[in-house]
Amino acid sequence: MRYIRAALSVRLFTRAVICINLMLMATFASTAADGYRLDAMDKLRIRVAEWQSAEGAVRDWATISGDYSVNPSGEVSLPFVGELDVKGKTTTEVATAIAAGLQQKLGLPDRPEASVEIAEYRPVFLAGDVQTPGKYPYAPGLTVLKAMSLAGGLRRSDNGGQGGVRDFIQAQGNYDVLVAQRNGLLARRARLIAEAENKDQIDFPQELNKTDASRKLMSDEIALKEAREKRLRLQLTALDDLKRLLQSEIESLAKKIVTQNRQVELSKEELKSISGLAEKGLVVNQRILNLERTSAELEGQVLDLETASLRAKQDISKATQDATKLQNDRDTEVAQSRQQTEADLEELGFKMGMFSGLMTEAMTRAPDAARTASNGAEPVIRYAIVRTGEDGKAGETAADENTQILPGDVIKIEIAGPRVTSN
Repeated sequence: MRYIRAALSVRLFTRAVICINLMLMATFASTAADGYRLDAMDKLRIRVAEWQSAEGAVRDWATISGDYSVNPSGEVSLPFVGELDVKGKTTTEVATAIAAGLQQKLGLPDRPEASVEIAEYRPVFLAGDVQTPGKYPYAPGLTVLKAMSLAGGLRRSDNGGQGGVRDFIQAQGNYDVLVAQRNGLLARRARLIAEAENKDQIDFPQELNKTDASRKLMSDEIALKEAREKRLRLQLTALDDLKRLLQSEIESLAKKIVTQNRQVELSKEELKSISGLAEKGLVVNQRILNLERTSAELEGQVLDLETASLRAKQDISKATQDATKLQNDRDTEVAQSRQQTEADLEELGFKMGMFSGLMTEAMTRAPDAARTASNGAEPVIRYAIVRTGEDGKAGETAADENTQILPGDVIKIEIAGPRVTSN
């Protein structure tokens, strides 16, 4: 009899341990999946046990315990319980609902203990430029980079990508040439803007300060600006000097004209004073003729001086016009050059876009093409996650390699183009 009681005690202890373990499993499962909301394609591992107080024993419900999949409607079908809606619920909430359902359905005096843990999360989906798009199992801590590695990484061409590599290198070479031309045009435009606005300094774009070649372009444009300004300054200075000399000549001629006019007046007064004597025969006519000739010569000299003064004034006006013309010609040339530079930049932009598109197209056929190019460029990869919210609507957000993924996410991977470096 003593042995029977001992065996019964061991059996009860074992059942108790099983029940305790079951409750601990439920606690652990609820903690591990705390906050996680169930949805279709999740797989649940359900365990149910009942403590029968009348018998003092634990009853294992093996008929119900097992693995269940959440159907597309968000439900699981359990014996005795029937269709149970689990969509949007946590494992703890589902375990409580199962225990309550069994107690109510079977009329149990004590509520059974149920544990629900996630046997398998609903999968994630990879789409786009990956080697093997499709559905993959989710694991906690999964990131975009880890998910992409499950799909075999970036898509590779079937023939090794030789054609894509060749096309990429050709497009990259043309693109680099256009980048160099564009940098030259950017430097020229900055110089033309400074000249048009009469600025002492040239405001170059920051992108031109990245390479030695670009910095040389800036240095050349600065030197050209200084040379052009020096040439214009010398031409304007020469015209100003000429105008000052002509002005001095006009002032000197004005003084001479005053002196000559005074001599003309004196000659006329002398001629007038002896005209009466000539009528009386006191002065010979030859003297009168000489005085008249002298007076006429003096008046002619005055006219010559006035003509020279007018000519000097005309020269001053012409020098002023020449200075204005020099400035206007410079402004016109700067405006025309700037307009042409803008047109050239726009044309280069279209060409660069074309070759960038060709590089992108080559990389979609051979993603490793950029890595094999001479400049060791890396492809620009865009990541996005399409996730269904609690309202049932899907939304797309940008991501990176380290973005954490949730079960059911769709990860879109796109090779957007090569990461090129401006020369």
